[in-house]
Amino acid sequence: MYDELTEIDIQKMREEIRYRVQELRPKLIEDVQTARAFGDLSENFEYKCAKQEKNRNESRIRYLERMIRTAKVISAESREDAVGLFDTVVVFNEKLQKEMTLRLVTTLRADAHKGLISKESPVGKALLGRKVGETVHVKTGGSLEYDMVIRSIEKGEDDASIAISSF
Repeated sequence: MYDELTEIDIQKMREEIRYRVQELRPKLIEDVQTARAFGDLSENFEYKCAKQEKNRNESRIRYLERMIRTAKVISAESREDAVGLFDTVVVFNEKLQKEMTLRLVTTLRADAHKGLISKESPVGKALLGRKVGETVHVKTGGSLEYDMVIRSIEKGEDDASIAISSF
């Protein structure tokens, strides 16, 4: 399976890899060497922490490289009157009786706390391609189901202002 990502997603991942390899990796290696000099490794907390941080960095580099290698590059273009990728959508959640503002993004940039909803999520899938005034039915895993009415759509673009998520 591949992840659908935009050219800007790929660019952001390449920039992060460059930073992690050229700037962060040498610093973390130095931190490990410094902590190692503190003595007995079996009781050296600083050494263990430095090694964990170095390993976390290497893991993130491998993750980003795999994402780039397996990605399917997509376009953010959509119809003018329908919900598309990077559009901001105001919806009314009938179950909660609450209006919400959401922005559809690629999975790599999703952050529900900020209203950034993945196009692969149940809500994202329900909204994509729909128009103002339509009621969409959202069914999540389990028995949770609800309807939302699309109140407005503000067309957006992939402007690189949305950070890629970390793990």
